[in-house]
Amino acid sequence: MAYNQTPRTIDIVDHELPYDSHNTYDVIFFGDSIHTTVTHDPDVATQWISQTESIHRRRLRCLIVGLDVEWRPSFNRYIQNPAATLQLCVGRRCLIFQLIHSPFIPSAIIDFLANPHYTFVGIGIEQDLEKLEDYELGLNTKTVDLRSLAADEYGRRELKSAGLKQLASLVLEKEVEKPKRVTMSRWDNEWLTPPQVQYACIDAFVCFEIGRILNASASTSG
Repeated sequence: MAYNQTPRTIDIVDHELPYDSHNTYDVIFFGDSIHTTVTHDPDVATQWISQTESIHRRRLRCLIVGLDVEWRPSFNRYIQNPAATLQLCVGRRCLIFQLIHSPFIPSAIIDFLANPHYTFVGIGIEQDLEKLEDYELGLNTKTVDLRSLAADEYGRRELKSAGLKQLASLVLEKEVEKPKRVTMSRWDNEWLTPPQVQYACIDAFVCFEIGRILNASASTSG
């Protein structure tokens, strides 16, 4: 089933798998089809990691990974909700791992995030890593904040406070929609809606693409 947002540019196809453990989607973003797996199952997440590393085995010493985290919004300054989902994107493959519903964090995820040869890229990625600390994740993750990378690349200091929409427009020349109704939605729900899946996938994919184009892995070498 397709849920169309902007004709021919942004779309999602729900594969409607007959499983309780996971579902898959194809998220269409300006001609790129991102195969997206949504799961709370440690075994499914482990399989995604294994397949991704196999597909990209020739570039594992300089792998770039788009990373993003979503959590249920809190309207109380004294209450901070834990991370609900971890999104990882490599090429046209995306994993949305529902941390909050997983019985445990598989070692494959732990090892993937700690691999010193992998560069994880995102917007405000340090805040995402702080959220992952609730699950004892991200403590040894090699990261690049795309805002600083873009600021250096373009010689524009103001980009250090840019958002994903601005960087996508500048680097990719593509417009990213971030509807507030999705941004502020219940990311801790057991079953994410297609708009949530589309939003989460595109965030991670766009981070990956910006990191790839700006050669983020080179900025952490040496």
